[in-house]
Amino acid sequence: MTGKILAACIILAALIAGGSIYYLQVYAYYTTVAVHGSEDVMLTAQASGQPEAITYRDFQAIDSDSSPIRYRGCFTTTQSLEALAQSYLVIKKAEPRVAPGWFSCFDADRIGAALESGDAMAFMGTENIRYGIDRIVAVEPDGTGHVWHRINRCGKIVFAGRTAPSDCPEPPESN
Repeated sequence: MTGKILAACIILAALIAGGSIYYLQVYAYYTTVAVHGSEDVMLTAQASGQPEAITYRDFQAIDSDSSPIRYRGCFTTTQSLEALAQSYLVIKKAEPRVAPGWFSCFDADRIGAALESGDAMAFMGTENIRYGIDRIVAVEPDGTGHVWHRINRCGKIVFAGRTAPSDCPEPPESN
């Protein structure tokens, strides 16, 4: 009888721990990003190399303080892909990061397939939005847009504990 009680306690503890870990990973650390109205979606201009706001609507985004690459966003724009490609820096290789299932506007598999097939186009949003992190923006022909963060080349090197190359910005002081 004592063995059954002990086994039940172990199983119950494992279920509680598993449920807690799942909740923490999928829900707990995400917050809704406040909409600023004009600077939520920015693309890097080819001419100046500086991020510029584009016209958009229906913006929604989530983020997390626990990781700089948990940012995901969705929007729509009336600007055509052709016009965007003529004015803004196009990214050839962009892989969207998976979002929690409850953030239904961001389907990384669908976005990735559209980018790979050429149906969507990716742009540099803001380089080094935080040290070593770039904001990437993808736009589909119907104006549906998606935003996420990725670790850039300098970030990969510095975050691995190595010295930043001379062509990278100076890394921030470590804690």
